[in-house]
Amino acid sequence: MLARGMPTYVPRRQLPRPGHGVGAWAVPATRDCEHGLTWIKPSFLWMMYRCGWGTKAGQETVLAVEIARDGFEWALRHACLSSYVRGVHPDRATWQRRLKRAPTRVQWDPERDLHLRPLPYRSLQLGLSGEAARRYADEWTVSISDVTPLAHEIHAHVGSGDLAAATRLLPQERPYPAGDELTAHLRS
Repeated sequence: MLARGMPTYVPRRQLPRPGHGVGAWAVPATRDCEHGLTWIKPSFLWMMYRCGWGTKAGQETVLAVEIARDGFEWALRHACLSSYVRGVHPDRATWQRRLKRAPTRVQWDPERDLHLRPLPYRSLQLGLSGEAARRYADEWTVSISDVTPLAHEIHAHVGSGDLAAATRLLPQERPYPAGDELTAHLRS
């Protein structure tokens, strides 16, 4: 897993809406997120793939949401893989029961390069629902910044062929120091 501090990236339409809770946030309505989940992405380039550099309809604003490390680790500890993996789960029925009860789910998708092409390693996508979505909005959020101008600037450099300039602007992401106790049940 790669991370810069502990920011995650979300298109604005998936963010919990302002409301009446700690930090003035409320859990998002199901129609505002994918299948009742709020998906967060610790990878900047994967988020750019997902939102088309902030140009896809409904995803024109991209926010970096820094979350507390203890919240991220809680989400990992309580997560279930989004798909059945033989050898990780005893059987499909056990996986389905765990998935139904889990407040978070993990999906591993190919990381992306500056041209948004898949790379040979995977990036974490973390889906939050129920208690996890509430905690994300009310407890874990440390800061929120609009990275849409950065996304557009990097995209412009990529479009003009200046990959060196684009690379210099990328947020620095380093391997996250997650031990086996956090991720052994999430390997696919």
